[in-house]
Amino acid sequence: MSAKKLGLGTAQFGANYGVANYSGQVGEDEVKKILDLSAGNGIRTIDTAIAYGESEKTLGICGVSSSLVITKLPVVPENHTDIEGWMIHQVKESLRRLKVAKLHGLLLHRPEQLLSVHGKLIYNALKKVQDMGYVSKIGVSIYGPDMIKDLLENFEFDIVQTPLNLIDRRFVEGNYHKLLKDLDVEIHVRSVFMQGLLLMTRAQMPKYFNKWDFIWRRWHAWLFEHSARSLDTCLAFALSYPEVDQIIVGADSFQQWESIINSARADLNVSFPSIGVNDFSLINPSNWPLKK
Repeated sequence: MSAKKLGLGTAQFGANYGVANYSGQVGEDEVKKILDLSAGNGIRTIDTAIAYGESEKTLGICGVSSSLVITKLPVVPENHTDIEGWMIHQVKESLRRLKVAKLHGLLLHRPEQLLSVHGKLIYNALKKVQDMGYVSKIGVSIYGPDMIKDLLENFEFDIVQTPLNLIDRRFVEGNYHKLLKDLDVEIHVRSVFMQGLLLMTRAQMPKYFNKWDFIWRRWHAWLFEHSARSLDTCLAFALSYPEVDQIIVGADSFQQWESIINSARADLNVSFPSIGVNDFSLINPSNWPLKK
């Protein structure tokens, strides 16, 4: 397998992000080392968002001009009288913070807004910033497949970002990734570790997740039976789908990112465990209680 399908997720660079993140926000020196390691391994895609605290600013300070930077817009304000002007301002500010001349991608963080009364105005604003040369590709970051057909019937996207992991398989099992690929859409997947949940021991998991103990028992029994590492298995699962163009993964440290890159190169030839569920209180991290 290849590490070149990896993209660097940067939520940890701007805030204390992730249920398994105990080290807090990543410092600038560590970010520079992570970026250098990415470049040395041919990893060019960097995924960030305006809502990720200081992430864009930190990336700009550390230098990402040779990378393919994708950022995500926050919620478009309701009843805004000039959506196009608002979006142009947001993009210009991102470019300023990132210290780049052009974004590789611009995604909507709340794609359901495209199906609202202002949807066409929002989409036209996306196209406008693309036509102005500020952005190469436009798209959406989506949490579930429920609205994807409506979106694709009304709008054209260059990139769609979806969750994909051993537990949340909705987009592949429902053939939504195939639908996107048939439309020549670039597919980026995230949450391959479920914010690190799939890498934890059962003892490390917050109590909230005890109700799904039947999943964790099956998962850890499979790992033991196959003498497999959770990191290798989670990455191999995502990499097993050829229609996936990029796998967005975050890291809390240089050592962790190095381990992820090495795991992406591992040759794991197994039949993956059947632990997929459609329980939204588990598969959607926005439903998890906030970490104290």
